[in-house]
Amino acid sequence: MTLTKTEENGVLHIALEGRLDTNTAPQLEAELKHSLSGITRLDLDFSGLEYLSSAGLRVLLAAQKTMNGQGEMVVRNVSETIMEVFEITGFVDILTLI
Repeated sequence: MTLTKTEENGVLHIALEGRLDTNTAPQLEAELKHSLSGITRLDLDFSGLEYLSSAGLRVLLAAQKTMNGQGEMVVRNVSETIMEVFEITGFVDILTLI
């Protein structure tokens, strides 16, 4: 997985490419733990994400819980395959998808 990060005025933008799975979820989790302090909006771009496992869902849920307390989180450019995962797991009701 490739992670590209930019931050400006309290907005953290992270673009993911590749697979968010058991092997790569710890990378995103560590990046979020390190970067979310003082952030009021987390913007995740999934346009390059090909696969999402339950490990990735766990990291997204933890990020959503953190952002509920300090601002908002949006997930954009979700592919049909990833959207199906969100629908099956009920994450469509938890996440803000745009």
